[in-house]
Amino acid sequence: MERVEAQVEAVAPGFRDLVRGRHVFTPRTMQEADANLVNGALNGGTAQIHQQLVFRPTPGRGRAETPVDRLFLASASAHPGGGVHGACGANAAKAALGPARHLRRRR
Repeated sequence: MERVEAQVEAVAPGFRDLVRGRHVFTPRTMQEADANLVNGALNGGTAQIHQQLVFRPTPGRGRAETPVDRLFLASASAHPGGGVHGACGANAAKAALGPARHLRRRR
C-alpha cells in the first residue's frame, strides 16, 4: 500500500494528508469474507493462458452455453474471465438471444 500511495502522491501532492483510514484485504482475509474468493482470486480462478482460452471454466466449456437448457454462464468464471469489460455477460446475452435474433432478421 505504501508504494501505491507514493505513486499517487508523486502526481497529486497532498494525497496522503487526505487518507483517513485503510482496510487491507489479503488473499486469506478475502477468502474468509467470501468463500467464492479462493486464495483471494477475484476473477473466478487463475488468469493463466490455459484458463483464458478454451478451458474456462472447464475443458470443453469455454462458451456461455451449458448442458442445462436455457442456462448460460455470465460470471467471472465464464470466458474471458473477470474484469470490468462485461464480456462474460455480453457473451451470455448473445448466446441466449442468438436464436431469437436470427428469427427477427428473417422477418
